[in-house]
Parts: sequence; C-alpha cells; structure tokens
Amino acid sequence: MTDNILISHEPASGEEVWRGPLGDVDAAVSAARRAWAPWAARALTDRIALLRGFANTVRRDSDMLADLIAREAGKPLWEARNEIDSVVARIDIAVQAYAERTGKKKLDSGVGASAALRHKPHGVMAVIGPFNFPAHIPCGHIIPALIAGNAVVFKPSEKTPAVGEALVAAFHRAGVPEDVIQCVIGGPEEGKALVAHPGIDGVLFTGSAQAGIAINRKLAANPGKIVALEMGGNNPVVVTDTPKLADAAALIVQSAFTTAGQRCTSARRLIVVESVYDALMAELVPLARKLMVGHPLGEPQPFMGPVIDNETADRLTESFVALLTAGGRPLLHMRRTVPDLPFLSPGIIDVTDVPERPDIELFGPLLQVIRVPDLDTAITEANNTRFGLSASLIGGSPEDYGRFWANIRAGIINWNAPTNGASSKAPFGGVGLSGNHRPAAYYAADYCAYPVASNEMDQPRATVMIGVRP
Repeated sequence: MTDNILISHEPASGEEVWRGPLGDVDAAVSAARRAWAPWAARALTDRIALLRGFANTVRRDSDMLADLIAREAGKPLWEARNEIDSVVARIDIAVQAYAERTGKKKLDSGVGASAALRHKPHGVMAVIGPFNFPAHIPCGHIIPALIAGNAVVFKPSEKTPAVGEALVAAFHRAGVPEDVIQCVIGGPEEGKALVAHPGIDGVLFTGSAQAGIAINRKLAANPGKIVALEMGGNNPVVVTDTPKLADAAALIVQSAFTTAGQRCTSARRLIVVESVYDALMAELVPLARKLMVGHPLGEPQPFMGPVIDNETADRLTESFVALLTAGGRPLLHMRRTVPDLPFLSPGIIDVTDVPERPDIELFGPLLQVIRVPDLDTAITEANNTRFGLSASLIGGSPEDYGRFWANIRAGIINWNAPTNGASSKAPFGGVGLSGNHRPAAYYAADYCAYPVASNEMDQPRATVMIGVRP
C-alpha cells in the first residue's frame, strides 16, 4: 500500500493482480445512509428477487470469479469453484432463514386486540471480510443484511481487494442499487474508520481474534451498534480407539491442511489416545507427505496452494522452529517448497513434551500432536484453550461421543467428520476468543434485524379503574 494506492499480488507468482485507490469511508457511509430508507421500504419480495438475480449473475460469471479467487487468494481452482457454488447456494438458505427466524408472527391477545412480532433492519451495516474465503464469508453477512433491509458498506481484506470489488459489481449488475451495497478498499486504517463511524449501525466482522477484540473494545461503550464477531480457533481433533485408522488419517488431513490450513475451523491440535498413536502416525505422516502443493491453476490440481504471502510463510516456519526448540519432535518437517514464494509443505510436530504449549492460532498447514492416556484426558486437553470454535472426535462409541459433546467448549462439535466444512444451513460460530455468541450462517438473520413487539387495536379503548376520584 503506497501513496493511497492498494496493490494486490498473486501469492503463487508474486505478479500484480489488481491496484486501485483507497476508499472514502465518509462518502460511502453518507451514500449508504441516504440509500437505506428507500431500500428498507421496498417489498421483501422485491429485495429477494434482486438477490436471486445476484445468484444468477454469479453463476453466469462463475469461471471468471473462481479464476480470480484462485489467483488472488492462492486457492486451488477446485476449491475456488466450490466457494462460488457456496455463494450461489447462500441465497435460498438466507431467504429460508429470514422467514424462519425473523418472520412476522401473530400472538395471543385480548378480545378486540392483536399482538404481533415483526423485525426491523438496523440501518447501515459494515461488513469486514477475510482473505481466505473472500466471496463466501462476506456474502454470509451481506446477503442476510440486504434481505432484512439494511444497506451495506463492505471492506474486503486488503489482501483480496479484486475479489471484493468483483463481488460488489455482481450485486450492481443484478440491480441492487449502487449505494445500497458499496465496496470500500483499504487496510486496517479504513477498517478502523468504518467501525468507529457514527453512521454505522452494526459491524459484522470475520478475522483474527486480535482484530475482533479491538473492535469489541472500541464499541464497548456504544451498545446501540450490533456487533457480530467471527474469529479464529485453536481447534482440536481428538482420536480415540478406532479400527479405521486410514479413514481417521484422511479426516485429519482434511481438517488440518485444506486451504493450506487457512480456515478458522482448521485443526491446529491433534490429540491422540496413546493406544492408537503409533498406528495412526503410520497412516497420517505418509498421507500428509503425499499431498500435492502447487500453483492454484496448475494441472493436475494440487491439494494445497500457497499461504497468502511471504510474511505469513515466514511466521509459520519460525513457529515450527520455535516449537522444535521448545522440545517438540518433528514428525513431518514444514518446508518452503519454492524459493521466495509462500508455498509450504504440511508440517506435523509432536508437542507432548513442550511444557508450555502456545494457545494461539497458527493460521497455516502446521499440526501439533499431543499424546494422552485416555479420552477424559483428551477432552481436558482439547479444552485447554481460550478459543472455542470447532472440535471433532474420531473413533469411539456413541457413549464416548456423548461425553465428548457434553464436555467440549466449542460452537461446532463433530463426530467422525472434519473440523471444517460446516453447513450454511446451521449456525456457525464459537465461544471464548472465537466469537461473541452471534453465530453466522443460518443464524445470521438474527443479527441483521431486531425484533419489535406490538400490541394493536383498531380503535382506542381504555378506562382507568383504580385510584381515580369520583
């Protein structure tokens, strides 16, 4: 970012993808405030029809958008295409969620009167998106917000501005008014200005715990702004007795290394009951070693592309070395596979003997392994974190899973399934440093409109019965 110009580069090649001026937060918020009331006054059916048009626009431009995501975010093309499919599917899910969770209701009342529950939009919502799902995650906020009647000012990650700009252009081509959904390009300073702007009625954020905590602190004295924080996780996979160790290894690989480990639900810790440790490692390490790391548009398609930039790759390799220095035992060394570019091979390290394991989100393909004697100890170890987003149990009996489910602190708890790949038809969020109890996905409708209770009569009818002089 130089001289008020933002430039993004392909992680896989270092080549420039996009450049453009920083956005004007004040101008965008002012335009959104003017546009909000007419948009909210439109019939719900009209808003939904325009958003279905957006889905058709994205479907028509899917090849272009997937190619852009692959190049700018560094995702393999197969994964970028899956992201676009998720954006298209989001419309029907959001419409159903709005009807179910914020629809109109008639309530019981007295004779000649009625009571009702309806929902109103908040106003102008700021959506701050991440780089790892630069289309799908922002749309998880934007689409429910627009359906509810809000206007939106969207700041994409400074690492994926081209995708953000293309996404908003697709809304406009579908007929959503330009001032109702706007893209403000910028970095942390523009994000801070948007959060603090008095014309913003809500902040919908996806990103790091550090940034989310800063937003929460900034708005702590302003309860009038709705704040939904989706942050990261130090997510555990627990493996107990199972005869299907090859399947277990595949689930672990999917959890830890999909998207080069750059998902908030990616597994960071593998907690293994001692009785299956050796046999599991004999399956896991060779499988992880076989994963193809390559250019997102390469053929054959790789399992993993690069991490987002060289700075991230440097931090991850330094973290691997730090864990080794602290007493970790390498099971699969993390390596830079291409000089001067952020391609990393998967890293697996046994940290059982590390006395103070860091409770941080290492956002990349680095998996820490911890050996434990039994499932109860594994559950305790899994909860040894300030985060609480996603957790999975692999193996065990239904009773084991019941104990696991009852005692794990997380917003997403799976059995014999990866930690990632959550359904948009369910709530998505966590506890602790992972979120503020405002889950996204299907429950996004809850924070995009507020409930209004009404008691109603067609004519005033009342008397004062007590305490009145004759």
